[in-house]
Amino acid sequence: MNGGTERVRDGARAAGGGTGPVRGGTEPVGGGTGGTSDGPRSVTVRVPAKVNVQLAVGAARPDGFHDLANVFLAVSLHDEVTATPAEALTVTCEGPDADKVPLDRTNLAARAAELLAARHGIAPDVHLHIAKDIPVAGGMAGGSADGAGALLACDALWGLDTPRSELLDICAELGSDVPFSLVGGAALGTGRGEKLTELPVGGAFHWVFAVADGGLSTPVVFGEFDRLTEGTDVPEPAASPALLEALRTGDTTALAGALANDLQAPALSLRPSLAATLAAGTDAGALAALVSGSGPTTAFLVKDAEAAKAVAAALTASGTCRTARTATSPAAGATILPD
Repeated sequence: MNGGTERVRDGARAAGGGTGPVRGGTEPVGGGTGGTSDGPRSVTVRVPAKVNVQLAVGAARPDGFHDLANVFLAVSLHDEVTATPAEALTVTCEGPDADKVPLDRTNLAARAAELLAARHGIAPDVHLHIAKDIPVAGGMAGGSADGAGALLACDALWGLDTPRSELLDICAELGSDVPFSLVGGAALGTGRGEKLTELPVGGAFHWVFAVADGGLSTPVVFGEFDRLTEGTDVPEPAASPALLEALRTGDTTALAGALANDLQAPALSLRPSLAATLAAGTDAGALAALVSGSGPTTAFLVKDAEAAKAVAAALTASGTCRTARTATSPAAGATILPD
């Protein structure tokens, strides 16, 4: 991946914003000495969801984490994070399931602002507004996306011009999926997923995502993986050469045959109803289906945009999911939107 002192640069804007009620209190997340009077009035960053086209999981390490071979692919479902000068750090949220998004220091957007400010010796005086469109607790890295989006937005708002390598270090401190949310495109994540190697993608892929009611806790799903594999010889995780070649050549059929997720069995163990969703999508013509990350969102790879519409309609009519969304990949990583 590109590292060193390269800066994260602005990207192209597409209009956006969340829908639904706005959540947020008047109590600050943390104290401060007041917002900046210079620089932009606000900065908005668009950041994508992800699907894991391969998630190979190793045995639990002594630190409790698992070594992974995690092939990320960014998809065209996005959150937007807007940073505005404020007297203290506050967070609000709007959009689907906004009521399930924490607004305190456990929110990765708030943590990102705090960590960036600490690196530069300043107070994290900012209001962060999250416009949600990525499913909440759905296995598509929505919280990680918000962390990456807040990091980039605050860096621009505060005029810090932090090198990309440092931003990625902060991302890795925030969580295993956060670095990819900053980078986007396609990448292989190793270690616990935070060590990225960007991957070439030779074409567009079309997806349908079935959003389930409720969420699944990622630590709980990993715990179930440990329970299911207890006493077995868990192989060292490695990326599939066939899958990497399918991405490189843009071969949808080959990619469908190579999709794999070691967390699918534990997710199904915890949420057996997802099996009916997977079956409904494949019965409707999807080329392949899998649980997205730790779930409970399920992902369906389809031939083209028309097939995506048909599969989404069938999934919605099946009653096995709350809603179905279509998307394409790859998508750009965290991108500053112009005023």
